Amino acid sequence: MKREISHEFTLLQLLQFSFPAIIMLLVSSLYTAVDGVFISRYVGSDGLSAINIMLPLDTIFYGIAIMFGTGASAIVGRKLGQGHTKEAKENFTLVTLAAIVIGVILTAVVVAFFKPLVLLLGASERLLPYCMEYGYILFGASMFTVVQVMYQSLFITAGKSQLALILTTTSGVMNLVLDFLFIVVLQMGMAGAAWGTVAGRVVGGIFPLIYFLKDRGMLGYRRPKWDGMVLVKTITNGSSEMVSNLAAGVTTLLFNLSMMKLAGEDGVAAMTIVLYTQFVYTAVYLGFSGSAAPVISYHYGSGNTNYLKKLFRHCIKIVALSTASMLAASILMAHALISLFTPAGTVVFDMAYHGYMLFIWNFLFAGFNIFASGLFTAFSNGAVSALISFLRTLVFVTGSILLLPQIIGMDGIWLSIPLAECLTCVVAAIFVKRYGKQPYHYL
Repeated sequence: MKREISHEFTLLQLLQFSFPAIIMLLVSSLYTAVDGVFISRYVGSDGLSAINIMLPLDTIFYGIAIMFGTGASAIVGRKLGQGHTKEAKENFTLVTLAAIVIGVILTAVVVAFFKPLVLLLGASERLLPYCMEYGYILFGASMFTVVQVMYQSLFITAGKSQLALILTTTSGVMNLVLDFLFIVVLQMGMAGAAWGTVAGRVVGGIFPLIYFLKDRGMLGYRRPKWDGMVLVKTITNGSSEMVSNLAAGVTTLLFNLSMMKLAGEDGVAAMTIVLYTQFVYTAVYLGFSGSAAPVISYHYGSGNTNYLKKLFRHCIKIVALSTASMLAASILMAHALISLFTPAGTVVFDMAYHGYMLFIWNFLFAGFNIFASGLFTAFSNGAVSALISFLRTLVFVTGSILLLPQIIGMDGIWLSIPLAECLTCVVAAIFVKRYGKQPYHYL
């Protein structure tokens, strides 16, 4: 099983192993960003603002999917490490069925109550038509979003990260091509953007369900046995990742409401552009943590303590080096990135550029915080993992958003995420040190 989760990776091999997962999540994070570029350029900044108004709803589906994916990966990876292959396959199938059922139910609820939900999220009369045109199409297919995102983790556990990369890249390219066709050529506006995104998600959701109908060695579908504790453990293991996504939706809502109050629809558009950069940045660390977690779970389950210590050191080095390089790249590419969405010299551009140069300092801490949460998920310690994520993405951010603008005005909105990440880093470091010797033995 070379280069599978049982392998003892060197630092370079761990990077190579995690690379497909990182690219997968980068492509996934670019789905909405691609819509944003086309909509901002060919529909207008109000269309871009509308996407951000609806973003909290999308984070619900992403949160459910990542919860099932990361939670199940920890359980399945550990059981594979213990040699319980049959049980791992049964759990794998059970979790897939549970995620599909929940995805269908949530899709029906969101579509049925979409208009009041969007109004509750802060859509103005000016933005409401854009939200309605885009949202009914996008959220009508959200069950496929759940399956697609969930399997980004489960493909890695199954040792099929390269296949997952190909699938996600194909879906992303399809989204890009169809956005150009529907928005630019056929001039379908917001509906065209929605159909382009949905097409990519449907392909990404259906393929894994068909692929694992045949046993693929490490994993495949097998007649499941009902085991409520497996589902409970899956949910608790992955709860931190779900909390991160749901909290991101809550904080996006707070950002939108604050910006709408201080700067109107243009302020929401500027915030949307800046938040896209965060989605891309955090995707790198979510991808790395998601690929490292099954490896950690496997070697923890097999009792390979010596390698577990080496693996932890590899992970910390990767996080530190990538943080430095990505922060430098973010500063150097700021003008070019924002120009993708809106021309230089516009009100939205000036507002977004100013905010971006304050906002990006959260990248100093975000990588370590995401890895620390993923580390405890890998050890099936959902409580600590969820606490780190809860503090990072909700408690500290909410407090910062509510407090800082009262003190320093609009700059307080841009600085709320850097402050929250810094505070979380202190808490995460304490937990990492506390559990390093006992009971997990990675220090």
